[in-house]
Amino acid sequence: MKIGVPAEVDGLESRVAATPETVKKFIALGAEVSVQSGAGVASRVPDAEYAAAGASIAASAADAVRDADIVLKVRRPLADELPLYKRGALIVATMDPYGHEPDVAAMAGAGVTAIAMEFMPRITRAQVMDILSSQANLAGYQAVIDAAAEYDRALPMMMTAAGTVPAARVFVMGAGVAGLQAIATARRLGAVVTATDVRPAAKEQVESLGAKFVAVEDDEFKQAETAAGYAKPMSAEYQAKQAALVSEHIKKQDIVITTALIPGRAAPRLVSAAMVASMKPGSVLVDLAVERGGNVEGAKPGEVAVVDGKKIVGHLNVAGRIAATASQLYAKNLFSFVETLIDKAAKTVAVNWDDELVKATVLTRDGAIVHPAFKPKEEIQEEPKPILVAEQGAS
Repeated sequence: MKIGVPAEVDGLESRVAATPETVKKFIALGAEVSVQSGAGVASRVPDAEYAAAGASIAASAADAVRDADIVLKVRRPLADELPLYKRGALIVATMDPYGHEPDVAAMAGAGVTAIAMEFMPRITRAQVMDILSSQANLAGYQAVIDAAAEYDRALPMMMTAAGTVPAARVFVMGAGVAGLQAIATARRLGAVVTATDVRPAAKEQVESLGAKFVAVEDDEFKQAETAAGYAKPMSAEYQAKQAALVSEHIKKQDIVITTALIPGRAAPRLVSAAMVASMKPGSVLVDLAVERGGNVEGAKPGEVAVVDGKKIVGHLNVAGRIAATASQLYAKNLFSFVETLIDKAAKTVAVNWDDELVKATVLTRDGAIVHPAFKPKEEIQEEPKPILVAEQGAS
């Protein structure tokens, strides 16, 4: 049983899919682990630490994954990586398949079993495998740090002999995992925090962190949550009422952090150009949904856009901006799942294809696309609906 850990080829990706800690655990399960040289450098893990944990250090990606039964990655493999994997290998990664259906088809054509960790169902036994929550939590924290860095003023109220410095006003839009951590972090830094979300349950969570909840709390709002706890798309009428409320509120804010995403769809537009224009010069907006089109009008992926003196922060891969911590949590998520695919007595890969975790996450198998959300339409009969997940832990 061999596990391969290649370096990420995306220049923006600084995380790694295994740490010395998880390497030791895989070896204890009977696996041989091969890590590509330099794979962990951006996450502060030198080759020597992997070697000390018992991994072999491979000179290239091809060497790291040669004959590997399981390949651990952060991002979906690119087309030129697929020929390196043996047919039937399990590729465990964040697959980001929505909008990338040709890449899913390519993985099927390569004969690999592609497992999308972001489709992990949110059930009790899978909490430790939930990459969305672990990475969104860090993204919410980093969003506040990035905002503070761009704000060029103090966040907490300070009473000094030279006068009183007022606390910054921070507004968090979307109170999922990322939003709640942003609220908690901004509060720790001494800001006055308000937040909004379309899910009624979020109000209590927001207030428990010491922030004020802002929303149009009508009948539609009270029904705006699925049985699984995710946000429903709201009507145009509700969106108009909420936009009017937010428009008035946002004028008074110093920092706005947006986190809203709906699985498989473009990010909803929460902050219009007019709202940005109404804010004071020097205000900062951080858009955590910029990779999906953005919640803030004027946000530019990978840039800090300056619009009439307001900064719109559109950093990509925000969790990766604190790669050492993000990799630590991500690697533990992967280990916790992969461990369930291993027969501990025989020390071999033994996938239970009927396991609900496996059925929810497998995209491709035996040369075919098997996930019901991505199967060619002509192959779909009466399949169960795919399990929805919330990216960035957002509303």
